[in-house]
Amino acid sequence: MVFNALQEQHTITGKKSTFVFCTRDGEPLQYSNVTNRVWYPTLMRLQLKKRTAYQTRHTTATFWLGAGENPEWIARQMGHSNTKMLFTIYSRFVPNLTRKDGSAFEQMLATMSMQEASP
Repeated sequence: MVFNALQEQHTITGKKSTFVFCTRDGEPLQYSNVTNRVWYPTLMRLQLKKRTAYQTRHTTATFWLGAGENPEWIARQMGHSNTKMLFTIYSRFVPNLTRKDGSAFEQMLATMSMQEASP
């Protein structure tokens, strides 16, 4: 889905700039201009609390972890050299879907015991 969206964007800007997102003249976007003219007005319209666009990376990491993506892959996407930062910062925001800490491990042990007991 993202790849397709970027391909569509390339058909718009690819001939005038090396930047994926650029001004009408092919120049790079100015962060403050985008923030003040697009980002903050969009947040206000959606009735969301004002925050920097950079903070969306926290949301992304949390969603990826909650969806079960590989933590090493997530760390690489976030630009981290290992998973330490990922687990230190984001793991507390990932819901425990069973709502019982340790239950996944107990289930694994029970499954292993049942397999060993089978002839």
